[in-house]
Amino acid sequence: MTTTLITGGTVVSATGRAAADVLVDGETIRAVLEPGAALLGTDVAASVDRVIDATGKYVIPGGIDAHTHMELPFGGTAAIDTFETGTRAAAWGGTTSIVDFAVQTYGQRIEDGLAAWHEKAAGNCAIDYAFHQIVGDVNEASLASLARLPDEGVTSFKLFMAYPGVFYSDDAQILKAMQVSRDTGMLTMMHAENGPAIDVLAQQLVEQGKTDPFYHGIARAWEMEEEATHRAIMLAKLTGAPLYVVHVSANQAVEQLAWARDKGQNVYGETCPQYLYLSLEDQLGATSEEWSAFEGAKWVCSTPLRSREEGHQDSMWRALRTNDLQMVSTDHCPFCMKDQKELGLGDFRKIPNGIGSIEHRMDLMYQGVVTGEITLERWVELTSTTPARMFGLYGRKGVIQPGADADLVVYDPNGHTSIGMPVDEAGRPTGRKHHMNMDHAAWEGFEIDGHVDTVLSRGKVIVDDDQYLGAKGDGRFLARGLSQYLI
Repeated sequence: MTTTLITGGTVVSATGRAAADVLVDGETIRAVLEPGAALLGTDVAASVDRVIDATGKYVIPGGIDAHTHMELPFGGTAAIDTFETGTRAAAWGGTTSIVDFAVQTYGQRIEDGLAAWHEKAAGNCAIDYAFHQIVGDVNEASLASLARLPDEGVTSFKLFMAYPGVFYSDDAQILKAMQVSRDTGMLTMMHAENGPAIDVLAQQLVEQGKTDPFYHGIARAWEMEEEATHRAIMLAKLTGAPLYVVHVSANQAVEQLAWARDKGQNVYGETCPQYLYLSLEDQLGATSEEWSAFEGAKWVCSTPLRSREEGHQDSMWRALRTNDLQMVSTDHCPFCMKDQKELGLGDFRKIPNGIGSIEHRMDLMYQGVVTGEITLERWVELTSTTPARMFGLYGRKGVIQPGADADLVVYDPNGHTSIGMPVDEAGRPTGRKHHMNMDHAAWEGFEIDGHVDTVLSRGKVIVDDDQYLGAKGDGRFLARGLSQYLI
């Protein structure tokens, strides 16, 4: 087995930072050492197969993106990133594990939905992967199957209060599923928006001729997110189920989570980079020469981008500082404009919902360190350590300690990353970074005061010096335990 020493860097954890060397033996971390230390009288640097010089750089645990949708069927098409292309892009950005969503559609057995996702992912991933389970048809058979999923290493499931006729569960179905969560210790994940009311508002807007992407954000008003979040919290309280609310975007929804948490309830939430940086006015309301007012379709996602004037972005940053929100995931679900997003030309309701961000999450969150929104340690906590604890991976993932998987990132705070399409319309190199399988970059023009230099996945260098060294099939399935974050 190959031995590697990462030397000269500052090891950053969720609780602090220190100058230290990291010794990797095969796929795991062997030791975290004082700089230049000898191990049993041996000069470590002289005895290993490979030395990585991290002088002046941070050494952090590999990122964990716990909310991705590779190849997800949606709106008459499917997310354009495959498990191969999406996980490779993740690796480029310093993410070394994902938790994707296996899908049970209406009328389908949960076992068959999970098997289909295993088939999509097996042998194709560049990094390690695990699954949550989407439950799109809550009935007695699926509830029985749900209770058996922990034996398969799947310990969380997702319900939708949105998308009637697709994934929607009514309150009675949610209550029954949450009772399974209570009895098994599985974590209930919730897309919290009032879908039936949203559909009425959207229909009324279209009837008024308001069909541009901007109105996607108007139809999915923050009141719809606040109300559904409160309802999910109350159902979780009634049943005793732990609750994790996905892609929180509205200040008022955060207030509901904080209220429940202050009462000691096992309620948690994530936000995403788009809700920290992007807005209703600047992105959903954007225009371009090519697409006119349909330019905003690039940023149609749900929950939607919120109004900057109403201060939602600042509220998300504040909630991350105060731990009213515990994690940052991407909800990575990319679609091209051509042949996919343009399905919604003339009717925003038909635009496939999703943004591609998996490659840029670590960089975008580091920029929050640069601007003073979060600390260096909180960066690691939000993007790696808490995802590992929340979803039953901690010890193997999310930490730099002996015995953990050697998922490591050498990050240069003095480097620079320009995000955007790597070639322009004339085919000329731009020097920008974008490896996702899309015809546009949702983060075009963003500049990051830092750079992912080297990425190791279970001890193998898969990215180094702006070169991809990994391979399809490097990633393995991660059977997860129950959440390690509950109170």
